[in-house]
Amino acid sequence: MTRVFIILQYLLPHHLLSRLVGVLARMHTGRTILIRAFIKRYKVDMSEAVIKKADDFAHFNAFFTRELQPGSRPLATESGAIVCPADGSISQLGGIDADRIFQAKGHDYTVAELLACDAAIAQQFQDGVFATVYLSPRDYHRVHMPLTGKLQSMTYVPGKLFSVNKLTAENVPRVFARNERVVCLFTTAAGPMAVVLVGAMIVAAIETSWSGQVCPGALQSQGFTEDYSNRAPAITLPTGAELGRFKLGSTAIVLFGPGSVTLASDLVADTPVRMGQLLGQHVI
Repeated sequence: MTRVFIILQYLLPHHLLSRLVGVLARMHTGRTILIRAFIKRYKVDMSEAVIKKADDFAHFNAFFTRELQPGSRPLATESGAIVCPADGSISQLGGIDADRIFQAKGHDYTVAELLACDAAIAQQFQDGVFATVYLSPRDYHRVHMPLTGKLQSMTYVPGKLFSVNKLTAENVPRVFARNERVVCLFTTAAGPMAVVLVGAMIVAAIETSWSGQVCPGALQSQGFTEDYSNRAPAITLPTGAELGRFKLGSTAIVLFGPGSVTLASDLVADTPVRMGQLLGQHVI
């Protein structure tokens, strides 16, 4: 079954399927039945949501990107705290080996491939640390700032839309560096920080808090970079602020440069995490 699942992912029309789902997710008709079925199938906890009733959501996308009640995700208070950007589970985390990021047994990819950047930017993260957080269908799907940062650039990278679950990560080489994604680069008290929002099969859209929907969009077939380094006023987001959101689930990857961050010792692959809990600490 694993082989069939992986082969089907290579054969299926990723973008067509995902965009069709996106259309359905924006429809008002039938939304209540769909939302209720989704909540039951994935055991979604609605007790923390601002809107709790399925029929109070305008469409499925509104449900999927639901807002949580204030205080639902307290931020870690340790000195130099870096917080987990999203609810989900740790796919992998650890040190970046020179320029290579571990994906799963037998698979890795380079910083430059993931960030779709030049050597100078990739060099900033060489021998640094990374954390990959997988958001399952039942999770809260907004992504937040791990650490206060000033936005330097945002890059949209077109690509495939493979699933990003554990099975796919173990069997599709360089999946995170092949999928459609939005790369956000920040300067922080811990040095450079990258937060990458990775698209996946059936993910209908990726948004950021400063630019709205990034993909799909008019430039769907080509990549682009927006430079914010000299923007006035600067876009600076505090720790825990909303950075972006997925309309259907996916993966967020955080990178830091060398010698600046120590990851929390209790986090390993497959550890469940919640937005705001301690991901690591930066050297002060």
